[in-house]
Formats: sequence, structure tokens, C-alpha cells
Amino acid sequence: MTTSATAPQTAPATQADGRIAPFPGFSQSDFDVFAIQGLEPRMEALIGRIRPKLEELGSRITPLLSVLAGTEFYPHVAKHARRTVNPPSDTWVAFAANKRGYKAHPHFQIGLWGSHVFIQFAVIYEAAGKAAFAADALKQLDDIQSAIPDSYVWSGDHTVPGAVAGSALAPGELASLFGRLQNVKAAEILCGIHIDRHDPILKDGEAFVARAEQVVETLMPLYRLAVR
Repeated sequence: MTTSATAPQTAPATQADGRIAPFPGFSQSDFDVFAIQGLEPRMEALIGRIRPKLEELGSRITPLLSVLAGTEFYPHVAKHARRTVNPPSDTWVAFAANKRGYKAHPHFQIGLWGSHVFIQFAVIYEAAGKAAFAADALKQLDDIQSAIPDSYVWSGDHTVPGAVAGSALAPGELASLFGRLQNVKAAEILCGIHIDRHDPILKDGEAFVARAEQVVETLMPLYRLAVR
């Protein structure tokens, strides 16, 4: 991930009758953006096709996170402004309880790689207090494993698309991820779900929003542990 900017705190788009406009979902052309060669052509397509959807998700999901966390959240849509040669391989909107940025804080992300959508909780390498979070998590590992469904995936690196389902983790592997987070400066931990680009739920925008809301609520215990 690269730079981001705080998305405007705007209300969700509405229809003529005042009801919230349905989220349009994601199409195959959205994922095909990441196959476009060259920084400028890919960024042009990303800005035109995907960014408006991420901004809309920001306005839809942020209020729920603010309620669940008991503090105001802010959406941060990736701008990729520091890129000068290599085009982005993924893009996202991050949600954090800080108006200026998210990388130094525990946060949530919704975004796309060319292969899938991700909805996840993240503590990345820049996060302050991650060692304390990891120490607390290691003490409560059984509770974490009980709270987080086995179908949710875990990763120690936000720069790669792959992750491992909880059901596929080897004995002690989750403890190792948190142990590395505690002791290695560059370590990270991410947990959430991946939705394959061909999954029908992505075509049903409102079903996707409902799923995203369900996921962030499920992940909220990790956030609370990280910020306490």
C-alpha cells in the first residue's frame, strides 16, 4: 500500500425519493483494471472505475464502525500518489479513528486485488503500539480463535494477495504471527475475508455491503484489543 487521503465526510448517495442509492457492486471490469499495463493508463482506469465505489463504501461503512467502536471513524481512500513507475497491484479504502491517516493505527480495509475483494482488520508495519497488542493477543489467543471464524483468513504481509484460512493454520502458526508482530519491527497482521472476483455476491451491491458490515462487526474484538 502507498499513500491515501481522507475521503470527504459525505452522506451516502441518495435517490430522488431520498432513499440511499444502492451500492452498485463490483464488475469484472473493475478487476481487469489491474491487468492494464503502465502507471498512467491503470491509474486513469482505477480513478474512473473503482475509486468512486471505494468512496461510496467509505460513506456507507464509516458510520457503523463509529458506533461499534464508540469513537468517530474516518475513511481514507488510497491515492497511490507516490507511485512514479510501477502501477498499483491493489487499491482500497481504509477506516481509522484518526482523520489524518490510518497506517500508524489499527484499522479496517476494504479493497481489491485483481483476483479478489478483501475486507479485513489490519495492524501494519507503521502501527504504534503493535507490540503491546501482540502481547495481549498472545495471552488471549484462545478467545481470539473462538471469536474469529475458521473461514476468516490471516496474513502477515499486506503487500501480497495471499492469506491462510484459520482452519488451515498449523498448530502454533497464529501464535507465531502474533509473536513476530511483538518482536519484529516490520511485522504485520491482517485478518478478514477474501471474496473471489467471480463470487455472485459482488454483483449484488447491497448484499455485499451487508456482508462487509457483518465482517467488520465480527472483527471488532481485534480492534478493541488493539486500542485498549
